[in-house]
Amino acid sequence: MAEPRRRIGRKQKNEDFYKAILLLKDEEECYSFFRDVCTQNELRAMEQRFEVARLLTQGMVYNDILERTGASSATISRVARSLNDSTGGYDCVFARMDDGKL
Repeated sequence: MAEPRRRIGRKQKNEDFYKAILLLKDEEECYSFFRDVCTQNELRAMEQRFEVARLLTQGMVYNDILERTGASSATISRVARSLNDSTGGYDCVFARMDDGKL
């Protein structure tokens, strides 16, 4: 697991927020929680970044990702950088999804 200070940079993190996420029981609860916490645009941006990361890890090229997701080349580049400088979060989730633990 990543060191706590690396999770969100130099800012103090709120441990209760992350623990609260772990208490959610199903997709509907998760969606409701994030819908309350985030604006619609923030939620869509996170969903888009997640999809871009998934496609990049599957080897899809930037132009195909742009066409499929509507993400800008800047967003795709940012996600690619986050994958390269990863703390393992994407890898962990994608591995679990591939193992059918979703």
